[in-house]
Amino acid sequence: MLRYTLMRLGIFVGCLVVVWGLVYSGLAPRGLGDSNGLWIVTLALLLSAPISLVVLRKERDRASVQVVRRVDRMKASMEANRSQEDSADDTGRAQGQAS
Repeated sequence: MLRYTLMRLGIFVGCLVVVWGLVYSGLAPRGLGDSNGLWIVTLALLLSAPISLVVLRKERDRASVQVVRRVDRMKASMEANRSQEDSADDTGRAQGQAS
């Protein structure tokens, strides 16, 4: 998961550098007034999102498999805890009725 995040961040930073270069060289339009920095970040986000979607497909699939495994382990752990609580409750009730 960390690997995917770092790769995604790398693509964004690359796009940010390219967009910054294009804006300051005059090939891309500048933002309005003092919004030039926000304009550059927005353009970089808009460019990096579809690039990440295509380029990082396999890495995203690997990350999702890890997330599914982690969720399945947590569900199994919660189910085991729930059944332990149920058996302890049943035992307590049985001892209470026997008295």
